[in-house]
Amino acid sequence: MSADDSGLIVRLARDARDLRAAQRLRYRVFVQELHADGPMVDHAAQLECDEFDGLFDHLLLIDRSRDAEALEDVVGVYRLLPSDRVGPQGRFYSESEFDLSVLKASGRRLLELGRSCVHPAHRRGAAMVLLWNALADYVLERGIEVLFGAASFPGTDVARLDQPLSWLHHNHLAPEPLRVVAQAAGRQQMDLLPPERIDARAAQAAIPALIKAYLRLGGFVGEGAWIDRAFNTTDVCLVMDTAQMSARHKDYYTRGRADGSVGVAG
Repeated sequence: MSADDSGLIVRLARDARDLRAAQRLRYRVFVQELHADGPMVDHAAQLECDEFDGLFDHLLLIDRSRDAEALEDVVGVYRLLPSDRVGPQGRFYSESEFDLSVLKASGRRLLELGRSCVHPAHRRGAAMVLLWNALADYVLERGIEVLFGAASFPGTDVARLDQPLSWLHHNHLAPEPLRVVAQAAGRQQMDLLPPERIDARAAQAAIPALIKAYLRLGGFVGEGAWIDRAFNTTDVCLVMDTAQMSARHKDYYTRGRADGSVGVAG
């Protein structure tokens, strides 16, 4: 567990109440703010749930000044699934969107990240630093070698995303040993524009802050985006090899110098 003098603490979920509080925050961000939906979303109870929740660890940012009984105390969430928990016959959440064969065949210790979100009141300052540092501790303690997960652009109008998607494809495509590929059913090619037609400044401005943070760490994107119409997002798969991180990247990572973000849908 980590904490600071603002009353914020970070720890893993311990029980069903903690999980419900995480799902309540996810409902606020993904359903109410980003207009997502899904077969297990509980609108009456205001909980964003899915069938994978019981398998994942849930890293929680908790504001002790907020009402825990009303499930309002959890103000940040990361959902984490180490590969040793999946087992040889299991699957990761993001396999419904991306072919992860190259990662699963590598024999390396993997960690799937997803459902990352922060309450609007905590998207600047200590909150993201605490979450980022706790995630770094989790990764380092477990010897994780590759991080990956589906990261989202709000909306499904690809024409409005041609600049950032093209820029990611031409500048941050994963090397072949890490190059996951979007599943055919929802795949959208990302090289929508040739390099000479990309406005780099506009493209980078349109990329969500969390994606940019992983790119700064030396992360990559897989080949092709995936259109998630139920969740109202266009997803890319972020992949990061911790062994290839430079000393500068490792320093950035372990000190938690991350930007605020709405969320990752994965």
